[in-house]
Amino acid sequence: MLRTCCELPTLVIALASNLVMDWVEHWKQIVRERAAGTHANPGYWDRRAPSFARSTRTRADEFLGVVDPYLSPRKTLIDAGAGTGRHAVPLSDRLEWVTAVEPSEGMRAQIPPKDNMTIVASTWEDAEVAPADLVICCHVLYGVEDPAPFIAKLERSARERVFIMLRESDLPHPAAAIRQRLAGDKGPSLPRFSDLFMLLVQIGTAPDVTFLRYTSTNRYGNFEEAVADSRALVGDVWDEGVGRKMLEGMLTREGDDFVFGGGTVLAGVAHWQPQAKS
Repeated sequence: MLRTCCELPTLVIALASNLVMDWVEHWKQIVRERAAGTHANPGYWDRRAPSFARSTRTRADEFLGVVDPYLSPRKTLIDAGAGTGRHAVPLSDRLEWVTAVEPSEGMRAQIPPKDNMTIVASTWEDAEVAPADLVICCHVLYGVEDPAPFIAKLERSARERVFIMLRESDLPHPAAAIRQRLAGDKGPSLPRFSDLFMLLVQIGTAPDVTFLRYTSTNRYGNFEEAVADSRALVGDVWDEGVGRKMLEGMLTREGDDFVFGGGTVLAGVAHWQPQAKS
């Protein structure tokens, strides 16, 4: 479901009334508290790449509908944090050239080769890429401690439009329920789209906003893959007996896959035309 909004959700409106808050520092604090978790460890994504690709390959992707009005066969695009090519690959069919920037070797290995795609093995901060007409960055900023220069580079690299997507909902993952039982909490939070929106306002960007609702599903090739993924996210409080038993109750079988239904996720896409370069 795709909703372009002039009226933002109640949460964002409430936040907008508190511009005295330092949203950049607020963001940094959230990421610091999460820093000990696996999202700060590139090795996590190398291990998770096969299940991530399996989970997203068959998912309807409303983000492509947000980008669609700005596409043409003569345009170029950068995907900053391309993952397994979930967006870069289908977008390459609509564009002259796509540059997919991805630091995880495991994730890059899942990207199908395309004649009009360059894959850059780098973090966005260190990537040396030529500007493109469009720049997208989807579900990447959660672990970026200093977002302002990251976003500034996205904007410098875009001639026509920047797109950033983040979840507003909690992370849809079985590890959250397991940790809740073992530790009484779901672990340190991640930045949300509402945090991104207020941060953009603070640094002088007034983006258009599109909200998406989609059904999240995690797919695993076998039960041990699901255990390893959940163990990594639960962290030090992981209990093998409890974790395995809970997973057995949460996962269903679809063919050869072990599936966790994460329910409906609310995500936001902030998109804007870069400021004119002097």
